[in-house]
Formats: sequence, structure tokens, C-alpha cells
Amino acid sequence: MRKVALFLLLTGLFASGQNWHNNYDQPLNFQCPPGESISAISSYHNNYHEDRRWKFSCKPTFSWGTDCFLSPYVNDFDKTFSFECPPHHVIAGISSYHDNYHEDRRWQFSCCRSKCTSEVRGHCHSDCHWTSYVNSFDEYFFWTVPTQRVLVGIGSYHDDIHEDRRWRYKYCLQRSC
Repeated sequence: MRKVALFLLLTGLFASGQNWHNNYDQPLNFQCPPGESISAISSYHNNYHEDRRWKFSCKPTFSWGTDCFLSPYVNDFDKTFSFECPPHHVIAGISSYHDNYHEDRRWQFSCCRSKCTSEVRGHCHSDCHWTSYVNSFDEYFFWTVPTQRVLVGIGSYHDDIHEDRRWRYKYCLQRSC
């Protein structure tokens, strides 16, 4: 009975680890449900494909409806970028596509803010910080937006030797204003 329970536990853990939002060399299109923003990011690099798989989690962010837009592509292949949503917006989605010649991706981000009405006030950000780079090249990483904070920016640079990127994130305290 113990062996069966252990087998089922390990099978469940293995299966839950396979819920990536993209496959290697394939497009990535992820959007949090309405009213939510990205709360955690994990990624695994594969040297054979020279690409990453990505997984995201979301958390409730707005109690009212949201207005969202998708940014233009923020980088060219092999180039550094530093992206921030406009004031009062949070990152709620990420899209990219991979190019095998460059072994890199171009990135777009979905920025959302609460819909303001006469009954609902908007959200402002304060106490913002950039992380240091959260990963080394060719490694798995997992990063969580700190408690009571929201993700508002993403920065990255590409290295041609590793054919991989390092990542950093900007997060802020969100309050009603």
C-alpha cells in the first residue's frame, strides 16, 4: 500500500511539473484571468533546443474590471531590454516567439489597470524595486512577486555563448489612490 501511495504521489508531482505554458521553439501566449496579474514565474532552459519553457501563476489584483493592452515587441533578437508598464498598470500576460537562427525570443507584455468609475478608485504604485538577475545561464529558476506587491517591469539580456537570457523583475507596492 505504501508503494502505491508513493507511486501516486511521485506521479502527481511529476505531472504537475509538466504544465508549461509553451514548448521549446514554439510561441508563448499567456494571459492571467481578468482582474489578476502575474505572481510567480518559473523557467527551464534546454541546451539542445537553446530555448526555455515558461510557467506562470496569477493572483487577484483588482476587485473591479480591467483595461489591458499588449505592448509592441520590446526587443530585437540578441538584444537587451528593460520594459515597464505605464503608471498604474501591472503585467498580466506575456507573449513571445522563438527564432532558431538567433536562438532567442522577441517579447511582448500585457499591461492592465483597473477600470475606474465614480464608485471605484484606481491603483497607484510606490516603493518600487528592481531585483538583481534571478537566474544564471542554462539553469532552472523560480521567482515569486513579493507579498503585497505587483509585477510592473521586466528586464533581460542575451548571451550568444550560452544562447540564453538572464532575467530581472520590477515590483511595486499597490494601493488605492
